[in-house]
Amino acid sequence: MSSNKSKMLAGELYNANDPALLTERRKAAATCQAFNEARADAFDERRLLLQSLFGRSSNFEVTAPFHCDYGYNIELGENVNFNFNCVVLDVCLVRIGSNALFGPGVHIYTATHPMLAIERRSGLETGKPVTIEDNVWVGGGAIICPGVTIGHGSAIGAGSVVTKHVPAGVFAAGNPRRVIRTLQAKRRQKRA
Repeated sequence: MSSNKSKMLAGELYNANDPALLTERRKAAATCQAFNEARADAFDERRLLLQSLFGRSSNFEVTAPFHCDYGYNIELGENVNFNFNCVVLDVCLVRIGSNALFGPGVHIYTATHPMLAIERRSGLETGKPVTIEDNVWVGGGAIICPGVTIGHGSAIGAGSVVTKHVPAGVFAAGNPRRVIRTLQAKRRQKRA
């Protein structure tokens, strides 16, 4: 493993233009392109491409187009569904729990850059992992920022920008996101 790759995975400053990392990103981009250009009815071909990208087989659904940096840093639970135009910048681990749903155009970012311009000009980057727990629904066009955890069973409103952790079992929305209400399962009322 290159020292830049190990730094990247650890969330430390690293050089994203490291030749080994460039090769891995190009491989992921080619796999995404092949997936995105495959015929919609070529289910087996598309599944094999995604399995090669994510490095494991599980029960998930991804609707093209889909883009990511590396793919191998995306850990999926069971029954995960990505709608059209989702992007995952996975320089660090993106852990997605089971039964997670992503609306169209959802972006998940682990990549970030130094705040000071002089440091950005050095070409170094960093990242922070993202965790999306089981049974989360993320509405279309939402952006999940680096270092965020979204708690079990929560829902994120369409177009939200999630810059801080979201507790379990809440509906959060806005830019930046704020908790709107707690979600509770409604009990069915008996009819007379």
